[in-house]
Amino acid sequence: MTHKIAILGASGYTGAELIRLIAGHPNMEIVALSGERKAGMTLAEVFPHLRHLDLPALCRIDEIDFSNVDLCFCALPHKTSQEVIRDLPADLKIVDLSADFRLRDPAAYEKWYGNAHAALAQQEEAVYGLTEFYRDEISAARLVAGTGCNAATGQFALRPLISAGVIDLDEIILDLKCAVSGAGRSLKENLLHAELSEGYNAYAIGGTHRHLGEFDQEFSALAGRPVRVQFTPHLIPANRGILATVYVRGEAEEIHATFQRAYEGEPFIEVLPFGEAPSTHHVRGSNFVHLGVTSDRINGRAIVIAALDNLTKGSSGQALQNANLMLREKETEGLMMAPLFP
Repeated sequence: MTHKIAILGASGYTGAELIRLIAGHPNMEIVALSGERKAGMTLAEVFPHLRHLDLPALCRIDEIDFSNVDLCFCALPHKTSQEVIRDLPADLKIVDLSADFRLRDPAAYEKWYGNAHAALAQQEEAVYGLTEFYRDEISAARLVAGTGCNAATGQFALRPLISAGVIDLDEIILDLKCAVSGAGRSLKENLLHAELSEGYNAYAIGGTHRHLGEFDQEFSALAGRPVRVQFTPHLIPANRGILATVYVRGEAEEIHATFQRAYEGEPFIEVLPFGEAPSTHHVRGSNFVHLGVTSDRINGRAIVIAALDNLTKGSSGQALQNANLMLREKETEGLMMAPLFP
């Protein structure tokens, strides 16, 4: 069976990544691509690297016939996404890549994103899209909310440890570096080559980053009590990749064994040999996550390092993984490509 797919917001980085991935999927056909500011342009004009694909030109959302669509990926900015999804057909399967449906509590959404939620009925039905931990719910869902790329990285490094009770929940430090594509494709002065290259900087310092809302929600639910991690993100002069270094109080070898048990059989999660550190180079362009654990020189402390590609496993690859479940496809379909190296 061939599933008809629409991508809203196809002119951004995550939209382009979705097109790249779906082009290799044997059972999906892209029938509509929206790009409000670039409506009427061909894909070759917007993304020359995809000119070999025979796809429809970009159009406006109101020009799409959704009766011919089985599943819609929504790669629009937050706030815009909820307003669009609210008005889509009620029986349409949707994977949303924005932040609009990640937080279950409307008050939490308003706190972190600065505006009241405009689609409360849809927010209530949305399933959080961290595939490895919500498979059953995703398989039965109509609307799935993809996670933030930083939030996904931190959760792969911490969820099994919180569930198993092998770390001190009050001493978690998450130091994360993210490539520039995580900031999107729109023009921003601080992302100009001369502003960004040959250095990197911390941002959203002191607990203001919006992905903290996801950490608070997910970690506290796992622990059955409030869990607040200390989190600082950094912008690095690279196109793709996230590397998270997590400092915890716990026994390193027990932590490593916990990961091995938790991720045994997971097709996209690689737990490296004890003491080996991941690199963003080794997951680039793939849907894989690499996890490493090493002992700290201070007894009773450990360092966990997680690496993934922010555009693939952190966003569009995760979205396709979820869509496969929603459409009863093999979960790994279209996603087993090897990382790009060098």
